[in-house]
Amino acid sequence: MSKIILGFTGLIVSGKDTCKIYVMKKYGASGHRYSTMLRDILNRLYLPITRENMQAISLDLRNRFGDETLARVISEDVKNDNHEIIVIEGIRRLPDIASLKNLPGFYLISLEADIHTRYERLTKRHENADDATKTFEEFVVDNGREAELNIPDVMAAAKYHISNNGSFEELYAQIDKIIAAIKKSA
Repeated sequence: MSKIILGFTGLIVSGKDTCKIYVMKKYGASGHRYSTMLRDILNRLYLPITRENMQAISLDLRNRFGDETLARVISEDVKNDNHEIIVIEGIRRLPDIASLKNLPGFYLISLEADIHTRYERLTKRHENADDATKTFEEFVVDNGREAELNIPDVMAAAKYHISNNGSFEELYAQIDKIIAAIKKSA
């Protein structure tokens, strides 16, 4: 069987990483994340891993080397990945999917969750240094930053859509249904 490449897109804390982890555990998939390369750079520079710093590094890299820079890195990582199922998490811009959609077996999946649910998840997960102390108003501002502006366009380009306002079980059932449909059509 050829590779199945699942690309997850959605607004901040919509469940992309949760989906990636689930598919990795249940299906033995590998995972790639756009923010990993940004976190690597920030760690190397001994700078705090905050949403603001990751957005600044991303913008600087794209301004200097082109909009497709991060997508090119992810595409090469995926090409070199020998897993049957590969998950890419954190697709934010149309140039991100331009090179990915040329990879055989790529499927874009959007995740939606309401803003209050996403904020509650953010303050509990502590992924970034400033998550636990972020106010709802600051979270709303984060949702309007440059890195988030194009996500609705990317979500609209998705072949599959997941509503993630419910339980983990409901989320996982939607993922399983999508993977079954992809395997059936392959």
